[in-house]
Amino acid sequence: MTDRIPTGVPTRPGPRPRVAIPYPRLSPGLRTYFATEGGGATLLLAASAIALVWANVASGSYDAVWETPVNLTVGTWELHLSLHHWVNDFLMAVFFFVVGVEVNRELTVGELRTFRAASVPLFGAIGGLAVPIGLYLLINPSGPDMSGWGLPMSTDTAFVIGVLALAGPRCPDQLRVFLLTLAIFDDIGAIALLGIFYSDAISLGALALAALLAVVLFAMRWIGVWQIPPYLLVGLILWVTVLESGLHPTLAGVVVGLAVPTVRRGRDDEARRHLGFYGRALMEELGPARSRLAVSAARSAVPTSDRILDALHPVSSYFVVPVFGLANAGVALSGESISAAMTSPVTLGVLVGLVLGKGIGVFAGAMIALVTGLGTLPGQVRYGHLAGGAFLCGIGFTIALFVSELAFDDDALINEAKVGIIVGSVLSGVIGIVILRYFGDRLPLCSPTEASGPPPLPDGAWRQPV
Repeated sequence: MTDRIPTGVPTRPGPRPRVAIPYPRLSPGLRTYFATEGGGATLLLAASAIALVWANVASGSYDAVWETPVNLTVGTWELHLSLHHWVNDFLMAVFFFVVGVEVNRELTVGELRTFRAASVPLFGAIGGLAVPIGLYLLINPSGPDMSGWGLPMSTDTAFVIGVLALAGPRCPDQLRVFLLTLAIFDDIGAIALLGIFYSDAISLGALALAALLAVVLFAMRWIGVWQIPPYLLVGLILWVTVLESGLHPTLAGVVVGLAVPTVRRGRDDEARRHLGFYGRALMEELGPARSRLAVSAARSAVPTSDRILDALHPVSSYFVVPVFGLANAGVALSGESISAAMTSPVTLGVLVGLVLGKGIGVFAGAMIALVTGLGTLPGQVRYGHLAGGAFLCGIGFTIALFVSELAFDDDALINEAKVGIIVGSVLSGVIGIVILRYFGDRLPLCSPTEASGPPPLPDGAWRQPV
């Protein structure tokens, strides 16, 4: 029997106590990032399917389209590239530029700004690079097949985030953050290895000029240049210089991404004061000069990295990555090529590296950080989630296809590698989802002390996030 409310006592509840939620929600920026990557994964899958059908129905036209020469001439300087190389060298530089900006933001104001928060994905990424490479070299220790060691080393972030949607509520938000952070470290390591070991003959003069341009970019950041066009202009020159130096030009995209500012120009109150002043001036008198000043004040109040991601991340996910899949996923699956792939050490090395190497390497590396106490995985991330996410990292579609074009000159080897990439990525995705759906919630928390939170509230108490 419930107690009666005494007469004269107000029945309206008083102020709700403010209680900190132990698992803070993801920032709007991260949620937007995940949503964009998930949509891009759908387009990438569709573009890859179209490429497979195209290459097997009309292989001659597929090769002819992507080998179309697209030359650029400025005075006496000429750049001769095929359409395929423009996609792989220029558009992928835009993709890595976006990756570099996200790396930059996470290192300064995001999930990677403390070593304890970054150590678990960092060790996972190291294991996810080393073990697949080691397994591939164990299967292909010498000869021309050996040069494909870089194929199973990188994770396709877009596909992984897209596949995580299939796990639904069984995938906690902090696992998505962990995998994004791991993919960032993974991309840094993969790009560095690509630039060092998969480059042509090095031109020291062009390399020195590229280093000077990199210094200019970071000097612009240091003196407070917040406008986007100067970074893009210097970055375009850097891309040409890196291409001429013999290094892979996608490195230029990473350097520019790491150079852009990630914090607001000046203090928040100062930015609001300037924005209010120029906004009122525009309201008092509509004119081009006042409009330009108001727009500049608004742009300067938002970090350069955020404005770049807002503008280019959709372009990268919805255009660059699908076009890349269309240009690179066209594998001729004739009976002869499938038979050759089934007995090819290249296909086997890629398959083992992606499915076993990535899963074992990421899980083992993350466990080293957890067991030694170097880092934690906050939130509701359990060992089952960690294992499922580790195997999802074997989805290496985009970068693996990219490396296949750099590692081999023989079309037969490229086809064998692509068969291994496709099959290995599919198997990794299936294994990861099965682990998440059936074992994710059944194992203990990775960091129980981080997820314990405050004691439960009494019945009837209000819960309000801060």
